[in-house]
Parts: sequence; C-alpha cells; structure tokens
Amino acid sequence: MPTTTFDPRFSDPDAGPLPWERTLELLRDAELYWLTTVRRDGRPHVTPVVGVWHGEGLCVVTGPGEQKARNLEHTDAVAVTTGRNTWASGTDVVVEGRAVRVREGLGDVAAAFLDKYGEAWRFEVDGEGFASPDGPAWVVRVCPERALTFAKDPHGQTTHRFAHP
Repeated sequence: MPTTTFDPRFSDPDAGPLPWERTLELLRDAELYWLTTVRRDGRPHVTPVVGVWHGEGLCVVTGPGEQKARNLEHTDAVAVTTGRNTWASGTDVVVEGRAVRVREGLGDVAAAFLDKYGEAWRFEVDGEGFASPDGPAWVVRVCPERALTFAKDPHGQTTHRFAHP
C-alpha cells in the first residue's frame, strides 16, 4: 500500500484525501489513458492508449517500432494520465513511474484486455509478447512511484507514494 498525503494548499477547505482504493478503482475503470514517454532529445511524446491494471501497475501495449517503444529503449521514466476534461466534476489521476517490459503471465494480461475491451482487443500470446494483425506487440507495465489525484467538487489534491525495493 502506498503512503497517502493530502495537500491543503491546492484543495478546497471542505475537501479531504482520496483513499488509494478509490484511486485504484478510477485507474481500473478508465477506458482511455494518456501515456507520456521521453524522446532521446528530451522532448515528451504523449499518446492515447488503452490499458488494464494488472498486478502492481497499468499494462499497455506497443509495437516494437512505435515511438513509445523507441523512447523506452533509453529511459523507463513515464507518466500516465486519465480523467475528465472538465473543471467542476470528476477526478483526474496522474501516475508517475517506471516502465517495465512484461514477459511472463501474458495470458492473464491478454485475458484482462479481452474482459475490459471485448473482441476488438483480443490478443494471442506469441513468445514474449502478443501477436496482432499489425505485427508483434510488447506489453509494458507502468510501475507507479507516485500517483496524484485531483478531485473536483470539492477540489482536492492527494498524493500516493510507493516504496519500491
């Protein structure tokens, strides 16, 4: 379990911390995420992705030749965001962490994608990744170091910090 803190500087007086369990529910239920990776020259690369929370992080899929995969070759630092583009309702979540290639338990990850997204996201395990009509696909898990939640109505900022060995 992460350590949770609440920042009153960026929160309404009536707001309180959002528990990790609620943040995790938001991450599991989201249909779309925005993954940020870093190019070799330091510029950010942001792209929409689908994903499933599996194990201790969010799993996303990328082809080995895609920009995000090339970016991960030189740095594993990533951020994932999800939420609503509204000011007065919903909750936004930012997860900062490290990307790790998943090579084991791929059948379970494939089943999680199928359960969440249906037939359009059915994957077959092929070696150390997924087979797809577009070619091989790698599974990458975003292992969180810090997750920030930005609740609205009332506005409140909560931070969850993860201890990793």
